[in-house]
Amino acid sequence: MIARKSDKVKSCPEEDEMKFHAFQEAAHQTDQRQGTDLADIAVHLLGMVGEAGSVATEYKKLLRDGPAHTAAKARIREELGDVLWYTATLATKLGLDLDDIARANLEKTRDRWLLTTAEPFDDQYLLAERLPRTGTFEFVASVSDAGRPTVRVRHDDRWMGDPLTDNSHVDDGYRFHDVFHLGYAAVLGWSPVTRKLMGRKRKSNPEVDEAEDGGRAIVTEEGIALMAFAYATSHNYLDGVTRLDFRFLNVIKDVTAPYEVGVRTAADWEQAVLTGFTAWRALRDNNGGTIILDSARRSLTFVGC
Repeated sequence: MIARKSDKVKSCPEEDEMKFHAFQEAAHQTDQRQGTDLADIAVHLLGMVGEAGSVATEYKKLLRDGPAHTAAKARIREELGDVLWYTATLATKLGLDLDDIARANLEKTRDRWLLTTAEPFDDQYLLAERLPRTGTFEFVASVSDAGRPTVRVRHDDRWMGDPLTDNSHVDDGYRFHDVFHLGYAAVLGWSPVTRKLMGRKRKSNPEVDEAEDGGRAIVTEEGIALMAFAYATSHNYLDGVTRLDFRFLNVIKDVTAPYEVGVRTAADWEQAVLTGFTAWRALRDNNGGTIILDSARRSLTFVGC
């Protein structure tokens, strides 16, 4: 590692007062290559990579030697400290603040891994303009006059929309995709498509009806359903999958940012997509059936035909 000691180093803050920004400033004082040329940055970048490798090496020794490696904790602490030093000095060279880096990282990881409480967006509206909190939805399979498999959804003895085919050259079961929208309604409390199909758009508030429940929001949700289906086709239709790619979830977050559902996290979307596909696979495998929606449990349950 680069020598970092200097006769001119100022005393560091007390350990219990040390903040990331203070650490960054203190680390900069010990940096023997304080320039910002490409070579200066490259030396520190390679140093960080090397120290990260040292962390792995020490842990490898711990796995190999077990309790006999009595200095493991102290050495891993030292190597992690070196990684932190290089991170701080690189941040300085690149004009970044370590406090801001840490804050942004926590925001990202919380969004990725923590579910929200998912309060409904429409509690203040009349029942006729609210998404269902509970409900039974029958997916009734049939065959069109042209001989193509179709599906139609029924709720409380009322049909929701027209019969759907796969709209594809192959029988891939996409005709059951309305269950994805029910999944979004159950987990996220959001589904402009379900509102349209059930006649529950919030027409009492024209601005909300246009911006949140209108055509653009509906197209956005249908696009998400199609994108999720395309993703799932290369992942065994998410059978046995418990985690989705962060980049995929970020795309969903980006396209839904302008809407009320923009407050939902990537973790919420992950649960919504997985919940929808679990129900979809059951409908596909049984060529239809009944789905019970429960927004309090954020769930869809398949109960058979």
